[in-house]
Amino acid sequence: MKITSNTLETELKLLEEEALHEISSIIKLKDLEQLRVYYLGKKGKLSQILRGMSKLDPLKRPYVGSFANKVKDIVQKQFDKKLYDLSSTELKAKILSETLDVTMPSESRPIGNIHPLNNTTDKILDIFIGLGYQISTGPHIETDYYNFEALNIPPDHPARDMQDTFFLTNGDLMRTHTSPVQIHYMENNTPPIRIVAPGRVYRRDTVDSTHSAVFHQIEILAVDKGLTFTNLKGTVREFLHQFFGEDLPIKFRASYFPFTEPSIEVDVQWKGKWLEIMGCGMVDPNVLQAVGYDPEIYTGFAAGLGVERFAMVLHKIDDIRRFYTNDLRFLEQF
Repeated sequence: MKITSNTLETELKLLEEEALHEISSIIKLKDLEQLRVYYLGKKGKLSQILRGMSKLDPLKRPYVGSFANKVKDIVQKQFDKKLYDLSSTELKAKILSETLDVTMPSESRPIGNIHPLNNTTDKILDIFIGLGYQISTGPHIETDYYNFEALNIPPDHPARDMQDTFFLTNGDLMRTHTSPVQIHYMENNTPPIRIVAPGRVYRRDTVDSTHSAVFHQIEILAVDKGLTFTNLKGTVREFLHQFFGEDLPIKFRASYFPFTEPSIEVDVQWKGKWLEIMGCGMVDPNVLQAVGYDPEIYTGFAAGLGVERFAMVLHKIDDIRRFYTNDLRFLEQF
């Protein structure tokens, strides 16, 4: 049959009538979508009719195209209206079937508390962030180089005996302190540097009231031109006063750490005795050289503390093991 503008117009009118009639009889959403694809899809009936336009006189094509668009708009609007009606009907039916009596009492849910270790960590980090430090973290599994050698602790160094270490079968180890974070950060950044590094550490310590094989440390590192021991003491004192208050007695005493020189430990008075809570010192020049810094230009200081010990002093807790027992009677106090 020869395709003319009249035949295409007739086919389009028939498509409109058929589509509107079938749309009116649809009662399910999935059937409506199938019908839409049948009539208006890429391979639908409308597309098949419009393929005949290529055989029309070019002067007739604009008229037929305009008429086809009108038909498509009419059918599409009817599809949209039917979609809205069916969706509304289904929603109303669902609401009726899932009626909820809002006057009935609900199940009570206990309100949780922040664990004292998390609370203590957050408080410490907030103080150092306020002093201009930024948080940096690192892996729990480290190489011997990052955990020891880069921190001025070679294989034959006696300081290795101070930290009984968990070694893995491939020669790596569970980090014994968060100091490796400092090395990773310095390798990838240039001074000035001020970071605070929180995290879990692992040592083969005998578990007792003040020691645990797994515990939490926070370390700070500052590297810049002209940093001095006075800057270190001022930073530590300001931190402790913000954390514990101005009235807590503080004592600095000489100590030794292989990665700082000079080194000091910081004690606070707890239960009538002096309790060591921090170790700190000026970064050893060998550590700066290990990361490519010139110790003739840059100096730095570092400090480390145990979160559990700070929490014990802050909350007057006498046994570190209480933090790990999951005893609600203990945790509900915080």
